Amino acid sequence: MDRHDELAAEFEARRARLRAIAYRMLGSAGDAEDAVQEAWLRLSRAGGTGIGNLTAWLTTVVSRICLDLLRARTAHREEPYGGQLPEPAAGDGPEEEAVLAESVGLALLVVLETLSPAERVAFVLHDLFGVPFERIAAITDRSLPAAKKLASRARHKVRGTPALPAAEQDRHRGVVEAFLAAARGGDLGALLGLLAPDVVRHADPATLPPGVAAELRGARAVAEGTVLLRERARLAVPALVDGRVGLVVAPRGRLRYVLRFTVEGDRVAAYEVVADPVRLGRLEVAVLDVPATV
Repeated sequence: MDRHDELAAEFEARRARLRAIAYRMLGSAGDAEDAVQEAWLRLSRAGGTGIGNLTAWLTTVVSRICLDLLRARTAHREEPYGGQLPEPAAGDGPEEEAVLAESVGLALLVVLETLSPAERVAFVLHDLFGVPFERIAAITDRSLPAAKKLASRARHKVRGTPALPAAEQDRHRGVVEAFLAAARGGDLGALLGLLAPDVVRHADPATLPPGVAAELRGARAVAEGTVLLRERARLAVPALVDGRVGLVVAPRGRLRYVLRFTVEGDRVAAYEVVADPVRLGRLEVAVLDVPATV
């Protein structure tokens, strides 16, 4: 086996990790694959000469490629929350994308989209992959203290600030998750048991089929309206919305709808479906379960 083949084999042994890093940074399977492939081309041109720690070298290269892509996106960002999803790139099929998004967590992908490029890189590398801050500082061209601040700011945004005591938040979460399970299953009886008799549901018109009322009142009407739209519940996941437990609908990690709940006792007293891009942009979305280091 010649040196090129050896280098290719060593790269392939690290491809999965590099792809995982790139996907969390970029939020697109196709873009992540392109970044990893570019890293291989650079390694192939370098020939491995003078590289002491190949894993660290490749992580640095992929991270810098991703950082450049994120900065370019930010400079030319045109897609607001609620806009049309871009067409998948080649090799970026919806099934593969869905599997990847599920493995990362849709709520996390939504929050990562709100971070600055440097914050996103610092958080992904340190909090998700355990890369030391000294290397993150070099990748982001920041001082060591500045690199730590990047990750700290990102961590705060990812975790959010709960508006309720832990015990009350857990109770609200149980109600919201039970609501989601009933909505996904089209279980009218379970929904009726979870909704207050005078519950109100309000939805932005963009979330509704033509002719469906934006406001529904009463448990029976709200339960039937929820069952009518149960297919959309497949894409919903729990998240922290303005400090309270809610749901986000985010196909491929792109935020489309947010459900905000008012919970009283063990029942839903009201819920609102927000789709307006301006209103979505004003909401603080955070994850309920902070991911562990990969």
